[in-house]
Formats: sequence, C-alpha cells, structure tokens
Amino acid sequence: MKKLFVSIAAALSIFSFTSVSAQSLTLESITRYPFISELSAASRGSRIAFAVNREGQRNIYVAEGPQFVPRKLTAYDKDDGQELSGITLTPDGSRVIFVRGADHGAFDETIPRNPSSSAQPPAIRLYSIPFSGGIPKLLSEGDEAVVSPDGKQVAFIKDRQAWIVPADGSKPATALFYDKGHTGGLQWSPDGSRIAFISSRGDHSFIGIFLNTDSPIQWISPAFARDASPRWSPDGKRLVFVRRPASGGAPDSLTVDSYQPWALQVADLSSGKIIQLWKSPETLRASVPASHGRYNLLWAAGNRIVFLSTHDGWPHLYSLPADGGEPLLLTPGNFIIEHIKLSPDGQWLTGSANTGPDTADYERRHIIRVPVNRPEMELITRGDGIETFPLITGNGKHLVYLSATAQRPTLPAVISFAERKQQLLGENLIPKGFPANQLVTPKPVRFKAPDGQTVYGQIFLPEKISGKSAAVLFIHGGPERQMLLGWHYGDYYANTYALNQYLVSRGFIVLSVNYRLGIGYGYEFQHPARSWIYGASEYQDIKAAGEWLAAHPLVDASKIGVYGGSYGGFLTALALGRDSKLFAAGVDIHGEHNLTVFGPDITRQEQAPDLALARQLIWESSPIAWLDHWTSPVLLIHGDDDGNVEFHQSIDLARRFEKRGFAFESLVIPNETHHWMKYSNLLKVDEAVAEFLERKLLKP
Repeated sequence: MKKLFVSIAAALSIFSFTSVSAQSLTLESITRYPFISELSAASRGSRIAFAVNREGQRNIYVAEGPQFVPRKLTAYDKDDGQELSGITLTPDGSRVIFVRGADHGAFDETIPRNPSSSAQPPAIRLYSIPFSGGIPKLLSEGDEAVVSPDGKQVAFIKDRQAWIVPADGSKPATALFYDKGHTGGLQWSPDGSRIAFISSRGDHSFIGIFLNTDSPIQWISPAFARDASPRWSPDGKRLVFVRRPASGGAPDSLTVDSYQPWALQVADLSSGKIIQLWKSPETLRASVPASHGRYNLLWAAGNRIVFLSTHDGWPHLYSLPADGGEPLLLTPGNFIIEHIKLSPDGQWLTGSANTGPDTADYERRHIIRVPVNRPEMELITRGDGIETFPLITGNGKHLVYLSATAQRPTLPAVISFAERKQQLLGENLIPKGFPANQLVTPKPVRFKAPDGQTVYGQIFLPEKISGKSAAVLFIHGGPERQMLLGWHYGDYYANTYALNQYLVSRGFIVLSVNYRLGIGYGYEFQHPARSWIYGASEYQDIKAAGEWLAAHPLVDASKIGVYGGSYGGFLTALALGRDSKLFAAGVDIHGEHNLTVFGPDITRQEQAPDLALARQLIWESSPIAWLDHWTSPVLLIHGDDDGNVEFHQSIDLARRFEKRGFAFESLVIPNETHHWMKYSNLLKVDEAVAEFLERKLLKP
C-alpha cells in the first residue's frame, strides 16, 4: 500500500498571514481565535458539520465535498455561555442534530448551567436543522442523541430515561420505555428495529434491548457485574460488550489492590449464548484503560472486534475475530492514540497519535490510519503541527480532521485520498488582526525530578531578552492531560496556550510542565508509585520544574510565578505552601485544597508500611498542611457553579487564610462553571491572572 504523507509545512504555506496587523498583542486580540469542535460526518456522501466558538458566539458550520466550503448554519449571536455539543448528521446528511446547553466537561453533565445569569431557567435542549439551512427546530429537552439508521427518528436521554422523537420534529417526543436504572449508551440495531442500552444501577449495570412497547426488555446475561459499551454486529444478530466486576464495599485499609479486570463478552441474541471473547491479563497495566474513549470497543468489517488496551504499557489498538482467537496488535510502538474512529465501511481505524520521526512529536499529535485486520499503520501527517479528531467521510474519499500549529489556531482540514492534497477550511474564521506573527514557537525541554523521573515541558522564550527575566510556571489540570507544542485541541487549554503566549509578550519566560499522572509518556508515567495519594509523587516534578527555571541563565530566580487550574490549581497551592522561597507569587484557579482521600488513580497495587504513615503522607500532600509556611502572595479564582471542583474548596482556603491573618486576593464569578463557558468571563479571568503576575513579578 502506498504511504500517504502530508507535511504541515505545506499547510502553513496555504495559510496567509498577510491579514495580520502590526498592532501590539493584547488579550482581546489573542483570545478572539475560533475554537473548532464536534467535527462530524454523514455516514453516506461527503457532508460534514462542526461547531465554531468565536468570542462566546457558538454556531454550527457545514461543508460538502469535493470543495468543502464552510457555510454558517445557525445564527446564535450572543455570548450566553450555552455550549453546542452532540453534533450528528443523519445518514444521508440531510439534517444536523445537536444539543444546546449544559457543561459536558462537568462530572454531572445532566445539570443545566446559567453562566450568563439569565433570568430564565437554563435547560439542555435537543435541536434539528436542515443541512440546506433554516431555523433550528426544538425537538425536546434532552441529550445524548442517536439517529436511527433510516434517519427518521432520534433516540435520546431525558431525565435519565430513553425518549424518541421524529428527526424533523413533526411530532412531540415520547418516552421510549421505563427503566429502573439510569439509562444511557443508546445503540440502534443496524436495521433500526431495536435499541440496545446500558441500565446503570449504582454498584452494577445491565445491558438491555428494547424492541417495542408491547415486549418486555431483553436483558443480556445479567450478572453481578458492570456491563457497558454494547455494540451490534453488522447483521444485528449479536452484541459485544464490556464486563467488569460489580463494585464492592469501601476498603477497610489503605492497602490498594487495584487491578481492575475487564473482559469482552459476545452474546448471541437468538439463543442467549454468551462467550467470553477476551479477558484482560492480570496485571496493573491491563486494568481498565484510562485513555480517551476508554475501551474504544467497535464491531468492524470482516466480523472483527476492535478494542484498546494498555497491557503492554501503551494504549494500543487490537482486533480479533468475533468467533474467538488471539488479539492482533494493530498499532505497535511507544506512543498513545486518541480520538479513534471507525470508517463508515468498517475497514479502517483513524486516530491521532504522539508519534513521528521527530523526538519532539511526543508533544504533538499526528493522524494515523490502520486497517482493522492487519498491523499496517500509516502516519498520514507529519511535521510541526497538531492534528486531531480524524474521520473518514461517508463516501470514503476524504479524511477530515482538525489542524493547528504553534502560531495558527485550530481549523478543519481535508485530505483527498485520490489527489493526496490537503486544504484548510474556514481560514476566514480567524479574525483580521489576530497576532499570529507575534507568537513564539515553544521548544521541548526535559529535566529530572529528585527521584530520577524524567519530566517534560515546553519553554516559551521571548524573541528579545535583555538581562534576566521573570518567569512563570504553568501547571495543567486533569491530571490526565498533555500540553503540546502548539494550539491545543481542548477548549480550556487552547485558552491557557493563548494566555501563555500573552505572558511571553509581556516579558515573561513561560514553562509549561507535563508532570507524572499525565498522558503521552506511557503507563508508568501516568500511574506512578503512590499515585493514590494526591501530590505524593507528581509534586516532585513541579518543584523540579521551578528549580529548572531558577537555574536557567535567562531567568531571575527571585521572580518565578506559578499558575494553574483545577488539579493544576491544587498543585499551584501546594507549590506556594511548600516552597514559597522558590515560587514568589501564584494564581490558584478553582483548585482543590483539603484533600484527605485517595487520589485520582487507585490502579496501583501498593500497601502503605502502616496506616499512620499513610495518613501522614496524605496530610503532607494537602496544601492546608503548609499554611504556616505559605508566604507568597496568591490570587484565588473560582466560579460558583463549578461542576468539577466544589466552590467550597476555595471558601475553606479563604477562611483558613483569614484565620491566620494572611492577605490574599480573589475573583469570584457567579453562575460560572469550571470551563469558562462565557467568553467575557474567560477574558476577565485571563486579565486577572496576567495583571496579578505582572504586578507581583514585573513591577518594582
């Protein structure tokens, strides 16, 4: 097979910077970038759709091959913080189904949010709009929509139950069936006659199949287990799904036996026969994957089952016959794969991976494609860009994905398999005056933590430096994230990338650190020893990053600041409390502080020497344990409708500061979420971060 390579340098040559003005870089100018998300394609033809967020105005754009000229489909002209998600085209591409409202990055995505403080109650609403244009038709309140194979019906979730509505909204939505549990994971059968679903019931879950209102639910091999991810065979006669043990009681000690077994089960729906197709090896690495898409379970062409496993230390794709056999490793190598999609014909898998000929590709993403039945992976894009979320159009002729560089924000891109050419879509979405030619290119750096662990990061250096400069350490959240050598594919981190570039323009040297617990560097990096204790291992990486900055010949070691959000906010607070002599000032954005429980990862089998020592380690990993040592000035920022970190976490820290007479600064945003849904609020936060760091570190 002929390999297909596209240089990102070629993509840059397509994009013109001639419209960029010579005006000074401001926060307003650099945060006006379009953020592209929700890329989707019809299962037939060449129609695609995607969401564009420009200064809080979120709209759907569509395009059709072979020209793929983007066209604005909706007309939402307010910065009201209402997210667009779940964009799906009907199979023939005649309609676009989407959801407006909610915060799908929150732990509970079913709660409506109101970041604009509207006097009207918020709601999560499901809409339909013709691809040709028109006014969006409100189908119902609801979420998690899936379109029937004939494109005429939409099944969705409302109040944790399954509902159905015509795709054109010609009739009101009705409840599909009653389920005792919380219904989710709806999957239409290939002929559209049945719907498989997950019934979550607290400590266990079942797979059910709904036929019609006159027939009882068909339960698929109910057991003392958590069953998930049902996928139909192409002929509709079988289902494959994931089975995990049901939850037990809470551990009575700090002995963490955390191998999380899982298995693939195949059910014959007519006979009721169940076979165990594959079981994860009994090792920590083989536990339930913590990668994007988790299992990435798919029923592909040739009756092959595709799944993802980390049992060799990296999240790789495997396939095996649906009737049984040995798994075939499709993507060997030391890299991760994200954003995995199956082609409409079921023969190809696409994804984005941090691999390539350059060692710096560990901090990038490039597009890969691999057949479902043989390990012949193609690296489709190369170079210094960031390429993510690939999918193949319904006619199989084009690959569509998102493309960014260090200077250019994300845009959709298309490759023709026949002509081997790439084109960027929607270049006019980047506003005139966007300061692309004033942005620096971050460079990859590596250094060692005290225990010998290699730590990764990107250094942003101003083009002109006179003498020694103040520096800022940026700590990402998650913590299952990875910062990249360019514009990030996540909305939260596209903003922090812009903010880091702005700080550089103000004279700071910025280091973005990829600490352990993050993705991109293998299982052991993501699952370090004592990872069940917040801060017990990864704080070494934060301190090492600060010390690396302090030793840099261009950095004034007395003027090193730190900032981060969420888990990065927690580590920022820990840095300011434990090492005020190293970190002169910091901004803690919606971080957790009083953490006396197991950390984010309990997939490590480790026994503390004794309970008292374990409790001491947990206590020392909490910022509140170090308040008596905290002398560096801090700015606390939090939105009070945060669906990820309780607002009370910041209240608690503020009260503790006041009790000690320690002065601090704060910014509270009513009704805002964890993800700055309203652009004006995002800009307010960025301005506050930059102003505080400038005032504390740059001004005499």
